[in-house]
Amino acid sequence: MSHPLDIELHIGGMTCASCAARVEKKLNRMPGVQASVNYATEKATVALPDGTTAAQAIATVEATGYTAHLPKTLAPTSGDPTSDNPTTDDEAARNEPRDDRDVAALRHRLLISAVLALPVVLLAMIRPLQFDNWQWVSLALAAPVVGWGAWPFHRAASTNARHGAASMDTLISLGVLAPSAGRCMPCYWATPATPRCGWRSSCSPAEAPARSRSTWRWRRR
Repeated sequence: MSHPLDIELHIGGMTCASCAARVEKKLNRMPGVQASVNYATEKATVALPDGTTAAQAIATVEATGYTAHLPKTLAPTSGDPTSDNPTTDDEAARNEPRDDRDVAALRHRLLISAVLALPVVLLAMIRPLQFDNWQWVSLALAAPVVGWGAWPFHRAASTNARHGAASMDTLISLGVLAPSAGRCMPCYWATPATPRCGWRSSCSPAEAPARSRSTWRWRRR
């Protein structure tokens, strides 16, 4: 009686517990495969039956929208009968510091987004800093944050959508895009012919655009 081959895979691209559950579900659907995925450690323990290779398990994970590779110490060699050469020793060695590179990239993205977002917050909250058409400057500063800064969430949400699933990334992506799109509309309506009006409460109802009068009345209350 043959015994299953136990392997460990490093899973990349998971952002919440539902991602780990999705990967585990896909692996367990493979005939004879028993898998357990740990989101905290980003590792999957997989028991492969005879005839199923590590490459097939990795392909299943990648088809789900995530990445997978064998650890360096467990990377199969050409003499391993269970290997279709899914990951070589050199490839595994390059994959090991990937987490450090990802953290550095996220830190870089966070710092740039914070620098761009700070003037937007100051302009919106401190009225003496506001000037003619300041909302367009805020829009120009916020656009890279919405697009590039939140791109990892948008990308993960798109991947989940292609597989008919939703996760926390979907909520964050929608939470970024929906209000941003909503704030673009008053920015456009506010300055057709009265650049000093719009979001500034110093405008009178007669000067403000018709679509901004309700906002002015609410502020007066």
